[in-house]
Amino acid sequence: MKTWLVALGAASIASVVVPAGSAWASVSVFATAPDDPAAVTVKAKGDGRADDTAALQAAIDAAAAKPGGGLVFLPSGRYRISKTLFLWPGVRVFGVGATRPVIELGDRTAGFQKGVANMVIFAGAKRDPARRVPFPVPGSVPFDKAIADANSGTFYSAMANIDFKIGDGNPAATAIRFHAAQHAFVSHMEFDIGSGLAGLYQVGNEAEDLHFKGGRYGILAEKTSPAWGFVLLDSTFEGQRDAAIREHEAGLTLVNVTLRDTPVGIEIDRGYGDWLWGKDVRFENVSKAGVVISNENNVYTQVGFDNAVASNTPVFARFRDSGKTEAGKGKAYRVSSFTHGLTLPGLGQVGAYKTDMKAETLPGLPARRTPAIRALPPVADWVNVRTLGAKGDNATDDTAAVQKAIDAHRVVYFPTGFYRVADTLKLRPDTVLIGLHPSLTQIVLPDRTEGYQGAGAPKALVASADKGDNIVFGLGLNTGGINPRATALLWTAGANSLVDDVKFQGGHGTNLYDGERFNPYNANATADADPAKRWAGQYPSLWVTNGGGGTFANIWSPSTYAYSGIYVSDTQTPGYIYQASVEHHVRTEISLNRVANWELLAPQTEEEAGEGEDTVSLEIRDSRDILVANYHGYRVTRTRRPAAAAVKVYNSQDIRFRNVAVNGESGFSTCDESGCATFLRLTKYPYENAIQDVTSGLEARERQFAVLDLTAHPSPVTPSIFPAGARIEKLGDGFFSLGGGAVDAAGTLYFTDRRHQRIYSWSDARKLSIVRDNTLDPINLAVDGSGNLLVLSSDGRDGTVYSFKPGSPDTEVAVIAPTPAADHAGAATVLPVNWWNNAEFKDQLDPETYQFTTLAQLFARDMALPKAKEYVSPDGSLALPAYRVFQQGPPDYRGLRFSDSLDTYGFTTAKPGQRVFVANSSENKTYSGLVGPQGEVTDLKVFADRGGESVATDPEGRVYVANGQVFVYAPDGRELGRIDVPERPLQLVFGGADKRTLFVLTHHALYAVRGR
Repeated sequence: MKTWLVALGAASIASVVVPAGSAWASVSVFATAPDDPAAVTVKAKGDGRADDTAALQAAIDAAAAKPGGGLVFLPSGRYRISKTLFLWPGVRVFGVGATRPVIELGDRTAGFQKGVANMVIFAGAKRDPARRVPFPVPGSVPFDKAIADANSGTFYSAMANIDFKIGDGNPAATAIRFHAAQHAFVSHMEFDIGSGLAGLYQVGNEAEDLHFKGGRYGILAEKTSPAWGFVLLDSTFEGQRDAAIREHEAGLTLVNVTLRDTPVGIEIDRGYGDWLWGKDVRFENVSKAGVVISNENNVYTQVGFDNAVASNTPVFARFRDSGKTEAGKGKAYRVSSFTHGLTLPGLGQVGAYKTDMKAETLPGLPARRTPAIRALPPVADWVNVRTLGAKGDNATDDTAAVQKAIDAHRVVYFPTGFYRVADTLKLRPDTVLIGLHPSLTQIVLPDRTEGYQGAGAPKALVASADKGDNIVFGLGLNTGGINPRATALLWTAGANSLVDDVKFQGGHGTNLYDGERFNPYNANATADADPAKRWAGQYPSLWVTNGGGGTFANIWSPSTYAYSGIYVSDTQTPGYIYQASVEHHVRTEISLNRVANWELLAPQTEEEAGEGEDTVSLEIRDSRDILVANYHGYRVTRTRRPAAAAVKVYNSQDIRFRNVAVNGESGFSTCDESGCATFLRLTKYPYENAIQDVTSGLEARERQFAVLDLTAHPSPVTPSIFPAGARIEKLGDGFFSLGGGAVDAAGTLYFTDRRHQRIYSWSDARKLSIVRDNTLDPINLAVDGSGNLLVLSSDGRDGTVYSFKPGSPDTEVAVIAPTPAADHAGAATVLPVNWWNNAEFKDQLDPETYQFTTLAQLFARDMALPKAKEYVSPDGSLALPAYRVFQQGPPDYRGLRFSDSLDTYGFTTAKPGQRVFVANSSENKTYSGLVGPQGEVTDLKVFADRGGESVATDPEGRVYVANGQVFVYAPDGRELGRIDVPERPLQLVFGGADKRTLFVLTHHALYAVRGR
């Protein structure tokens, strides 16, 4: 009999042997309960007959009552539930005992027959009936409007070593709604879905060792709540009725995943794309298609596979819209490489949509690879550091006790607690350190610890053994804010080593010993409240160096006091990063220096407004043979400063980028008298470019693409110009960030520089002039028929609109009050030229049809909404609809305001009944639409599959779209050519005396494009 040798991954026992072709063995990875007096143990019947819902929820509630959450141990047994269980933030539930506990939904349980009904919901906050919830979590049984959905701030929640079974007659049932953020995970589970809808509905962060049997789907998901990727490792799907995975925009990364006996392996929903990357994925007996790809000519569709194998899977990829297919190569075959999406031939070049598949026939499928996540030792081998003298009370110096435990025992286990140390903890070659909650179990270096002060070489809080076989799992490492020589984890261990579920504390999401959330900011978020705690004043948090390597999974590194979150240097030992969230550093998030043979799968970075104004997301120096896949680098809405590029590369080669998403949007919640809501807004300051090769001076302006290979000597690029013979001239530079441009009847251009609160003008006669420099926060401009400037300002709760005549005394400012929308004969409507709308924080699944509302439908719906009020220019020739303004933060100078009209790079105008061109950045498309009397735009039609920051038309009706460069289209939509501008174009406006001068506004300069 053939066998599989299976290592079960994090928190597991030793390898087991499973008969080939059988269901995956449901083996308990906690054969005994770890020793932690603070943990809550479930007290329930567990006999499969009694209703244990209340007992399970009571245990979770008890753990959540403790500051920062807690641990729950669920003993072996069969626990029948009849209602939804809510897992509160920071609570982790672990099954314990010789057999895995099973949570069961009995046959035909009331409430699980229609729509989506979840057995377990990862919730965003503990129940508070007095609190207004922005979006009550859907799918609870019974529905509870006081429960908030998990969101981008839901940290540390987890479930592991628990199986789920859905009984007959529950077609709406899903096991877990897993909609959470950093350091949330589900692992070591088997889902017997049976009649149910799915094992997981919604996904977030990371999952390991999951095995889905039956059901309509194994996973059914939309975009994750924090809007970055989800990583699934070492898992299987078997026997789903429709598809193993159905999803869109989930940022899905699959490593060592098998999909078998199902019509479709992975289905991307109609009208959507995804950032989908698969490594070592197996398709077995997949009858219709391994992957169904939708929205195929869109930048948000990025699909790639590395070393996939298939058997009895005649179609590897099917394209929903065009009907094209990529057939397999025989009964059994290997796909060494598959990519689809916007493919860049090189830096400085514009991409094209391509599909590339390299496949070969095999005589049969090879053996399944070893797991990506190696097994931890069995619980019986864990030695409790408390029994060896450590206190973990956040007061006692535990250095000697912990080091003694490491010196004497291979596996050292840390129950929840804060273990203060004053010197480096040095691991032996085979040391394993284990915790179960990186927020509640921290190794802490107090501020001003002797030996970590002043200038000098890095000094580690924890140091691996050189070439060691070390594992660090489930711990928080905190180096404080006043220890300049500190690095939290200095890693020189070998290729088989593992760092998993580790949080580098000290920044966002850090809970203190008393459970209070640490705040790293002063009042206006420009530094720490304690001036002695210097941002970027320490060595990197995770430093892999001097031949170090191994696997790094589910890492969160947001300490602003470190100058980099992950730094890899001087190594050619293979390294693998699977899902790392690296955020809030001043200099770099992730840095590679003299590195080879590394793969970064699903790295995510985030830049905050205070510390991230000049941060480089990923820096690669003097390195080679690097793969970066499903990379997500973004800057938050609050950002107020431009930055040149997310990735900077120096003297490096053979750098392979697959599935790149560089963006600048984030969500926030707001409440008013009508209730609360959560919104996604688009910043004007995402990274200008995705990648900049500093050595060659070339850059990749496409922010979303599927393929780019960096070579040692990239080819020079000849700029394009349309029409041939036209000239580009720089009219002025040295600006901070331009926008809001508009022209008057004479062709004079007016525009703003927001940081300096100035309004400028340009005409060929007067050149550059300062029109106003009052501190009235001008954002966007329009000019009425009489030459009055209509100025939209972000000042005031709902924003402010004021007007003045250029050339008038600076004391003349007329504030315009909003009035009810009305018909104005002959008046033009002022509209944002670029939009962002994708309903980020609300489920789009129709519970009746199980179809998703598409982005195009969402955009059309919201554009068609009339506006109740408007701002009318002094002469009555312009009407600016009053778009709803959302406020984030305190209602004072620190508060930020967002709206469609404030967020856009500029305005466009058209009269009701005319068609207007607008860009939808959330789809990367340009639309034309019919303007209505109250600012609504209907009859939307896609004009071009590019839609970035701006769009403008010339007197001949040609359409110019700013999207990295300026793309020129004929009135019928044919692409005519391109204008390459030295900097990224942000707003396009035609002006000049004959209205044939194309003004191009970038952040720092003003350009003009003039014909022959």
